[in-house]
Amino acid sequence: MSLKSIVRELREMKDGIGNVSRRGTERKHWSNRTRSHIVPDVALSDPIEQGQWANLPPELLLDIIRRVEESEASWPARSALLFCASVCKSWREITKEIVKTPEECGRLTFPISLKQPGPRESPIQCFIKRDRANSVYRLYFGMTPSEDERDKLLLSAKKIRRATSTDFVISYVADDFSRASNMYAGKLRSNFLGTKFSIHDSQPPSDAAIQQPGRLSRRFHAKQVSPRVPVCNYRVATISYELNVLRTRGPRRMHSAMHSIPLSSIQEGGSAPTPKSFPQSFDEKSFSGPLAIAKESAMDISSSGISRSAVMATSQELLVLKNKAPRWHEQLQCWCLNFKGRVTVASVKNFQLVAAVDPSHNIPVAEQEKVILQFGKIGKDIFTMDYRYPLSAFQAFAISLSSFDTKPACE
Repeated sequence: MSLKSIVRELREMKDGIGNVSRRGTERKHWSNRTRSHIVPDVALSDPIEQGQWANLPPELLLDIIRRVEESEASWPARSALLFCASVCKSWREITKEIVKTPEECGRLTFPISLKQPGPRESPIQCFIKRDRANSVYRLYFGMTPSEDERDKLLLSAKKIRRATSTDFVISYVADDFSRASNMYAGKLRSNFLGTKFSIHDSQPPSDAAIQQPGRLSRRFHAKQVSPRVPVCNYRVATISYELNVLRTRGPRRMHSAMHSIPLSSIQEGGSAPTPKSFPQSFDEKSFSGPLAIAKESAMDISSSGISRSAVMATSQELLVLKNKAPRWHEQLQCWCLNFKGRVTVASVKNFQLVAAVDPSHNIPVAEQEKVILQFGKIGKDIFTMDYRYPLSAFQAFAISLSSFDTKPACE
């Protein structure tokens, strides 16, 4: 049997399982999501009929999934790997073993890939669409929007204004922004002036992080939250914009301190925290069932509440990113940066981030000048976002969202 025939039968098998386990409105709701979003990293309920595929010899199964992984390098064809992981437990374990992290293979496959560092060499190219009417921002995979608008959605965020701050609630799907949902990925919170931001992740930055009791949100008690949903917010980064009230300093200046990433990660032989799986909420079998929880309930844990996770346990210096200084173009009479064709419209929001390194750290100049994240405008409400190691898609998206908030004192 050819590889294409195997993949086609896997698709049919997945559809069959979905038809049995999901009925009515719920079936329609989730089938629509799986076509347009990365499927959550969870196993389906135990298949009613596993058939002959569940009993394949491990060596043959390993060879099949490896061939699928090598042949389906881009979306939507790469969804075949998700179908493989949905057949049964043995298929799922082997698929997870074969599929590498974005740092190793440069590809996004499972949702956990969005919390893992990007590739070291070439950046992962994405774009953001802004929905002004609903204050929603959606991150898609790809260089630019496609004509048929069937782009792969990675993350979405909704802007929520409060009395003294602004929140960007980040979700794995397009239309569920409740912090009580297991689709909750994290949030970005700003101060009143929009000059300082904090990035909160729904899970520890690495599997080795030791969770310590943190401070509870004053609105709710932890017992109100179901154990099936993310109940914690780990502060993994802070972003600050320099004040420019008199507008004499040129474009915006920003710094981003990555609390979960050590400076040594960009040194030779260094590594960044890489979570391998989601917390218990994504391992529960009753993934799609109703959740009896208190709305907007969560635990807020500061960077110190991660118990100096495995990375920061040795008091290593944090990685700090700064925006690359633009140059003044005399003929155009404006500030310019080389985005290598990825940004085409002038905007105060455009930026490139590089590592802020002290000369005493002996980091090569080429590494210091490497653009880790770049963001810029290409059309009305359309922006590109390219990121690379040691940032993850989630961290890069959150930093980019900070550029959308109003900053009258910084520009």
